Amino acid sequence: MPKLTKDDVARWDSGRMSDAQTRLGAHPNKTGTWFATWAPHADYVAVVGEFNDWDPGAHPLKEVGGGLWSAFVRGAKPGARYKYRVAREGYVADKTDPYAFALEPPADGGSGVAGLASVVTTLDFDWSDDEWMRTRKGPETLNEPVSIYEVHLGSWQHKAHGESLGYREIAEPLADHVERLGFTHVELMPVMEHPYYGSWGYQVAGFFAPTFRYGSPEDFATLVDTLHRRGIGVLLDWVPAHFAADPQSLVHFDGTPLYEYGDERMRVHPDWGTYVFDYAKPGVRNFLLSSARHWVEAYHIDGLRFDAVASMLYRDYSRTEWTPNAHGGRENFEAIDFLKTVNEEVFAHNPTAMTVAEESTAWPGVSQPTFNGGLGFLYKWNMGWMHDTLAYFEEDPVNRTYHHHNLTFPLVYAHAEHYALPLSHDEVVHGKGSLWGKMPGDDWQKAANLRLLYGHQVGHPGKKLLFMGQEWGQRGEWSHDHALDWSQSEQPLHAGVQRWVEDAFALYRDHPALWQDEPGGFEWVDFGDRENSVVSYLRTGRGGEQLLFVLNATPVPRDNYRIGVPEEGRWTERLNSDAETYGGGGVGNLGGVESTPVPAHGRPASVVLTLPPLGVLVLEHEGAGRTAAATSA
Repeated sequence: MPKLTKDDVARWDSGRMSDAQTRLGAHPNKTGTWFATWAPHADYVAVVGEFNDWDPGAHPLKEVGGGLWSAFVRGAKPGARYKYRVAREGYVADKTDPYAFALEPPADGGSGVAGLASVVTTLDFDWSDDEWMRTRKGPETLNEPVSIYEVHLGSWQHKAHGESLGYREIAEPLADHVERLGFTHVELMPVMEHPYYGSWGYQVAGFFAPTFRYGSPEDFATLVDTLHRRGIGVLLDWVPAHFAADPQSLVHFDGTPLYEYGDERMRVHPDWGTYVFDYAKPGVRNFLLSSARHWVEAYHIDGLRFDAVASMLYRDYSRTEWTPNAHGGRENFEAIDFLKTVNEEVFAHNPTAMTVAEESTAWPGVSQPTFNGGLGFLYKWNMGWMHDTLAYFEEDPVNRTYHHHNLTFPLVYAHAEHYALPLSHDEVVHGKGSLWGKMPGDDWQKAANLRLLYGHQVGHPGKKLLFMGQEWGQRGEWSHDHALDWSQSEQPLHAGVQRWVEDAFALYRDHPALWQDEPGGFEWVDFGDRENSVVSYLRTGRGGEQLLFVLNATPVPRDNYRIGVPEEGRWTERLNSDAETYGGGGVGNLGGVESTPVPAHGRPASVVLTLPPLGVLVLEHEGAGRTAAATSA
């Protein structure tokens, strides 16, 4: 890697240097390593490490412009540990390399240097996922099935003595499980280096380094490669909103607030105690733009889910004291421009990648292209659907008649964005209990309610996401310190829930009507029967396939329940969540019903059904228009 050039400095000053990780950080060659970092207010910067006995006078860096410092150290080889000694007007600190590709465990390590040290690392993994990378869909997934299994690597499964599985150890078992469930993607909670394990990875210190906890960068690449070879996409949680407060990393990096805001009212996030990025600085923008591209390109990641986007968009987010923008408003113009830029850069260099926003407000155009005035994400998490739907299902069935709107209102805005429907880790932590625990009633009713919830998630417009353990209805709240209780998945009711997830998500995957993202693909049949807590809707595909969903949200079976349908003929029962194989009572319609020419719900024909208790029926019209998934898109 050659030394930094004038062209590099000019690109750096532009604030759109989205490949800065190829120039900054540690880059070894045959004789040594080039080191470079950004410290515009420092008086002195040196690299200290195993190659110079941690001597701060041995290898000073030279300022080359734009606040960038660089030097070549002969004899510094891959595997060597190092830090930057940064000094300014009496301030002296040893800092980890912001661009390091690997960090060591936070221990002394016998060097006399406390805290994490960076590690000189080469990324030259021998990938075997060429077929996946050649054919992955990216934006084309708007008209493809996307179902996501969210995973916290450290607590998915443990070894016999309670230690987490490593990247390599988890690869095949995770692929086996996800393949069995039928999900299209895995989403990993942040794997970027984080000193505090209890942050679940959301308090990041190493924005270019997979955490040491589960292995090396090569081990992490092996995990991604394995999933790809098994036909499973990989999404990563990425955290551009804030960073860890640990003093050895980004905080006060050059003796001044550099990566963070200088404004004390904006500097620290009040909810998390973390430091907030100042997106007005070109060096900060370069850093984050490059981090995003690094994961997508160096590790073949298929998409990034941006955490806490709302906290970036609003300057007053969770604050009692804050500084308004230049117009006196609350919008963070610099963060908005950064979000647009990072989406443009990711898609420009990786047109088959995805970006997903966790955005919890009604900010317009989150998933619209930037050239149409949007933020440029491909998808947005539908937090409104999640909150309203869970609020409905948490109610005792006897009270659901009074909360009917919570079930039906999300359809008002279901096509306002390109949505994903998340039942994520956030809903099963901090005393919220598990999804199983949220469901009312005895164990049989809890299982039935979960099957009903998942059935509605499949039928509702939007891509799908389930957090690990929810596929069988884990009873306890999730804890990062403990593995999932896999023994529960073998118990009859829980095993039935998992069979239902497998079959319901197979239905989703195989029927274009459920994933062709068009407003006309969803149509209410009847959303007004609040007295019986019954709703019904149609999902229609471009090729003419029609799926009728009927939800009965009470534990009372309903006989002779008439539903209007658009076509006469036979309606086959594709799924019944009350089937005995799922742990239900077997109430149903003997495989299907014939329509009659009796108008109902404004339609020319109708079917008379037996609705199972706390159940969902999915019926398909056996007409000539049915189109197979393989030929629909």
